[in-house]
Amino acid sequence: MSYDGVAHAVVRVAAENGEALRTNKSAVAHWVAGVDPSERTAVYLAEALSRRAGRPVAPTQLGFAAGSGPELAGTQPIETAALLGRADIEHRGFLAAAVYTASDVTMPLEYDHEPVARLLRARTGQARVGAEEVAVVRQITKVFGVADEVLGGGHGLSTAAAYLADTAAPMLSGRFADEKTRRDAFGAAAELSWLLGWKHHDLGQEGAAQRYYLLGFQLAVEADPHAHAAWMMRAVAHQALSLQQPRHSLDLVQGALERAKGYVDSATEALLHITHARAYAALGEKSQAARALLAAEDALGRDCEPQPTYSLLMGPAAGTVDSHTARTLTEIGDHVGTETRHRAAFTSWDPVAFPRVHLLTHMDLGDCLSVQARADEAVAAWSRALDLAEGVTSVRSRSALASIRHTLTVYRRRGVPGAALLERRIRQTAV
Repeated sequence: MSYDGVAHAVVRVAAENGEALRTNKSAVAHWVAGVDPSERTAVYLAEALSRRAGRPVAPTQLGFAAGSGPELAGTQPIETAALLGRADIEHRGFLAAAVYTASDVTMPLEYDHEPVARLLRARTGQARVGAEEVAVVRQITKVFGVADEVLGGGHGLSTAAAYLADTAAPMLSGRFADEKTRRDAFGAAAELSWLLGWKHHDLGQEGAAQRYYLLGFQLAVEADPHAHAAWMMRAVAHQALSLQQPRHSLDLVQGALERAKGYVDSATEALLHITHARAYAALGEKSQAARALLAAEDALGRDCEPQPTYSLLMGPAAGTVDSHTARTLTEIGDHVGTETRHRAAFTSWDPVAFPRVHLLTHMDLGDCLSVQARADEAVAAWSRALDLAEGVTSVRSRSALASIRHTLTVYRRRGVPGAALLERRIRQTAV
């Protein structure tokens, strides 16, 4: 790689993790000459080189000092749950600054849970755990999930993390009434871990989100190595797609579909297929993406048993399929189809229960209308999104609004009605 190529790669990794760097080839030359970059920049550099080399590269292997701060993972999922939860409370800045690593996307494909399961069973404690304790964890997670949809990922994050560390994680070392209760307990903890990952994702803290998602996968394997584990593989793949890192996502989603085959309800199966479609679209495989879209629609249309709690945390399956079908069609250039599915999503998602989804859908619809040269309608859709943004603590929402400022400047100069006012409102909101 040229020095300029290294600089661009580092800037991209930093951007994925919410940091705007101005690294250039001169800075790279200084690093080569022996000047250490900042600790976080060293981690970004190691990640950029890991992706290019196709294998993990650590900052220490590049000659840089090891990072300081708490460890973010343990050798066992119960220990990891406690460590992550406490770090979210006591070392929030350090956990929030954790770097997303593309190499970890494949962890679920390589994970051997048998030795982990043996150790977990050998570490049974004295506290008795029954169905009631598990039900409370699920109820608490549901409450946090409802608040997250209305107020954004920043609301209640510390409280949810404390509950994972102080209540859910210790519960997993208890004496269970029976095997079903044990599996349900690990499943409930996996759902809470997923929610914490989703909260960090909404805040743009992708490294922290990835660690919670991978923890959720480990816990889900203990609960249900088929359907629930496949669902957590979907979460890992979905995050990679949102960060434009589709290289391993396709393998991961295909692995999830194989795990889930014959074990999953049709609504959850539809959600796996829609992620499969997005992975194909991200890789430019249009015909395969179309087939996966059809598979999602077919699964959604079948009669099925009740949808499990872990996939219900995402909201209605029909709404998720509408939203992600629209994003798949955007990827393959079908803007008319995109508009149709975004408009369908407004019906699929309850605006009271899911205002953030409506906000982001209005933003996406505005983007779609703008591409079709329908500037007046685009401004109206974006304006509605901004109306919904009040009171929502969501970096994803703020980033979406910030992304249209250049287009609004062009529209204002062209005299598009409402563009100047919307541009001013977004600027005031940013301040």
